[in-house]
Amino acid sequence: MPLTAPTLARPPSEDLERAWKVCREIVLARAKNFSYAFIFLPLEKRRALDAVYAFCRIADDHADDDALPLAERRARLETLLARVRRVVPREGEPLAEAPAPHELEDLVALALARAAASFPIRREDLEAVVSGCLQDLTVTRYATWAELRAYCEKVASAVGLACLEVFEHEDGDGAREPAVELGLAMQLTNIVRDVTEDLARDRVYLPREDLARFGVDEAALRKGELTAPVRDLLAFEVARARELFASAERLYPLIPERRARACPRTLAALYTALLDEIERRGFDVFRERAALSAPRKLALALSGLVRSVTG
Repeated sequence: MPLTAPTLARPPSEDLERAWKVCREIVLARAKNFSYAFIFLPLEKRRALDAVYAFCRIADDHADDDALPLAERRARLETLLARVRRVVPREGEPLAEAPAPHELEDLVALALARAAASFPIRREDLEAVVSGCLQDLTVTRYATWAELRAYCEKVASAVGLACLEVFEHEDGDGAREPAVELGLAMQLTNIVRDVTEDLARDRVYLPREDLARFGVDEAALRKGELTAPVRDLLAFEVARARELFASAERLYPLIPERRARACPRTLAALYTALLDEIERRGFDVFRERAALSAPRKLALALSGLVRSVTG
């Protein structure tokens, strides 16, 4: 029997507009790559994706807030998990009542509730994101690619799976596998790009089995020197990410709406361009963080739209 809950009341229009506005501001301020990928989406889909991303961004910020004690970060993530369980039902459950908007997280929850009312976003995907952020509080090293992959499926692929339901897709659950691979590829790109930032937080996401394979230890990474073994290690991870991007291309034909199809295609193009930039620098991720210019991002977004509309 499905659980009973109050029907989602229609909030005052000004509250909902504030909620959409807050989510859009979070995307524009904190997710430049995503903002370019979302730019050509129909308004209802863009707003829903803004809400999904804003929720995930808040979760990530709670995990990364080193100014707070570990217990406080955990409490905030658990509170966020309770929020999503309140406003995003499981299949067969009626919608719960969204909170009155008193603070930023209430506004994001309100927007997320409306997104879940319009699209079949799965609560378990959003729960997985919070689970991955909770894992970040205590797990700072990964022994194998299999361990790292399981983590990335929570913090990245689960985001993509929530977005997949907003895009709307064919082939039922068959579309989820390439969506998972796209999330893995994007997260692995971030891991390669952000080696220095992660070390500053005492996190090493590169699997220990890969470090051992190329004769690299953690001390070598902390030195920030691009030795031949370090270069070979990073080249190996870049190649792995490229393989995942290639496999994820199966996703695009499964998204019938062409402007929606352009969104994951644009994200893949943006992150592949980051890999190109890392390679162009000879895999030196220590001196300067790899980034793309705004004109380059816009050009890739336009290219993704054209390819999706014409092909």
